[in-house]
Amino acid sequence: MHFITYAQPFRLASFIENVYYHEVEIPSYPLFESHPPYTLALTVAIQNAAMKHNLEILHAHYAFPHATSAWLAKQMVNRDDFRVVTTLHGTDITLIGQDPSYRSITEFSIQRSDGLTAVSDYLRRETIARFNVPEDRIRVIPNFVDLDLYKRDTHPCHRSKFSETGEKIVMHISNFRPVKRVEDVVRVFSRIQRRIPSRLVLIGDGPDRGRVEEVAREEGVAARVIFLGKQESVAELLACADLFVLPSSTESFGLVALEAMACGVPVIATRIGGVPEVVPDGIAGCLADVGDVDGMAEAAVALLSDSARWAAASDNARAAAERYSIHRVVPEYEQYYEEVMAR
Repeated sequence: MHFITYAQPFRLASFIENVYYHEVEIPSYPLFESHPPYTLALTVAIQNAAMKHNLEILHAHYAFPHATSAWLAKQMVNRDDFRVVTTLHGTDITLIGQDPSYRSITEFSIQRSDGLTAVSDYLRRETIARFNVPEDRIRVIPNFVDLDLYKRDTHPCHRSKFSETGEKIVMHISNFRPVKRVEDVVRVFSRIQRRIPSRLVLIGDGPDRGRVEEVAREEGVAARVIFLGKQESVAELLACADLFVLPSSTESFGLVALEAMACGVPVIATRIGGVPEVVPDGIAGCLADVGDVDGMAEAAVALLSDSARWAAASDNARAAAERYSIHRVVPEYEQYYEEVMAR
């Protein structure tokens, strides 16, 4: 297996037999100072790796620009047995792919892929509706989770570092972009805190962080909100949480919600995109409309104030996450590779 990308995957920190990493080098000529040609550099890196190592399948994640580079590299390799599988993740379809500057190249790259997968049925439907792609071209293979890593009792407990005895821990993880609506997380927490002693732990960073800090001050809960910034090891942090809040305006899947559920953490989220496929409403948590801060807060209080109800939701969350076990989903990819190679 060969990873071709601009930076080494952070989980590939030690030697693993038969796993290789190829760094995409971008030239730093003055001519390219404002517009570094990453897509073309990636194309050449793919071609070099494919020819040197006789690669059979290139699995491109995101239709643009990676599937575009993959198609160009395939033309350069010029081998009938070199296939491209593209996985659609969300923004490549719902955001970037809809930009007039990129729409035609995105559609072209999707159509020229030998195999297509989408991480949710929602995303599959969106792709069919927005692009000229036949229904039977896209296989839904969801994101997956390592249930041995994301497990409530696997890691040392860090609760004492975030909260006092008897306080609940509410958590959110994201890139703090507008689509994540992190301000709503704070507003939901503010309403929870009025009725249940609790702390809010925010993990991640991004353009909305300053505004989120301001909202915490406006709501009078700044002293009870902990900003941890970017963290690589989130499994052990999720294992401390009593509730996970994900009020996004769009999510094609909601991987972080799945990771929380694997740790037995009930999820309060918005009823959008692929989230209802991942979070069973009323079973492993609760879904609400986008912007319904009061509704999410009421659902959160109902869970956190009833230990039996919370325990049932926690067990249900873990059980729901088992459908997305790495041991179930990875074989689906392997089977799909075999099907694509046999065409």
